[in-house]
Amino acid sequence: MSEKNAQNDPNNDHTPSAQKTAWAWVVATFFGSGCLKPGPGTWGSAAALVLWAAAAWGLHLSATALALALAIGIAFTLLCGIPAATIVERESGRIDPGFVVVDEAAGQWIALLWAPADWRHGLLAFVLFRLFDITKPFPVRRFERLPGGWGIVFDDVAAGLYALGIASLARIWF
Repeated sequence: MSEKNAQNDPNNDHTPSAQKTAWAWVVATFFGSGCLKPGPGTWGSAAALVLWAAAAWGLHLSATALALALAIGIAFTLLCGIPAATIVERESGRIDPGFVVVDEAAGQWIALLWAPADWRHGLLAFVLFRLFDITKPFPVRRFERLPGGWGIVFDDVAAGLYALGIASLARIWF
């Protein structure tokens, strides 16, 4: 069921809440990037890419330090993002709302995990992640069936793993 149909479904038990949990909305929208239009998911991925580039080039991190920083970022987005996405889904009254993009940040960082810190590899990881996130090849779409924030986040984790694998293979051959 599409997001729009889910909102209009009379059997949908997700009723909007008048009260918003501030920390959850900040995390779930990845610091507001999910509020940008069009394509909030692409904006969320781009925000994650910009943070990766800033850490790589601005802080002059070694490849190991950059991978460690990404691993910490991935852990943060999973540990805080899953409950935040669950809360925001409930408070917004929408199933998998498009403005929840912490999942795109996690998936994008997974796709960038072993990428050399240059624009070509960053762009490759970005394009591959968006491709797999949008097309959702088997079994990525199946993860959407998980309840609440788990389903919101883990389809993008799977898409990020696909992108990481393909980008890693591309680096071997090219």
